[in-house]
Amino acid sequence: MTPDQLLFAKTHEWIHVEPGSGGNKTATVGISAFAVEALTDLVYLQLPKVGAQVKAGESFGEIESVKAVSDFYSPVDGEVIAVNDSLPGKLEQLHDDPYGAGWIAKIKISGEPDTSGLMNYAAYQKQCEEEGH
Repeated sequence: MTPDQLLFAKTHEWIHVEPGSGGNKTATVGISAFAVEALTDLVYLQLPKVGAQVKAGESFGEIESVKAVSDFYSPVDGEVIAVNDSLPGKLEQLHDDPYGAGWIAKIKISGEPDTSGLMNYAAYQKQCEEEGH
């Protein structure tokens, strides 16, 4: 995936929504290249548990660098149906391919996704520039 195909949260998560089975939509979620670069040297990633119910705006995992520990937040309501199990042992994938191999979780969305609070890539880039990065 490329960044212009994604939506972004103010908290630097990205989301790609796809049709799923039975009319449910599935969201693939990750963190942006901007966030990965800001964190610098990554040392730990706590993935959410498969089956966990998540709510938009609530933490569902954390990432740790030598500088800080940061939560990452679900951009949608739903159920975690898959996690990228290889990622904690290969954190370099977040640097190398944050919008592909660096995905974090897949969420079966509850109902119709509310993406009104999310930004397209151009708006997200503007937010990053305003944050002074």
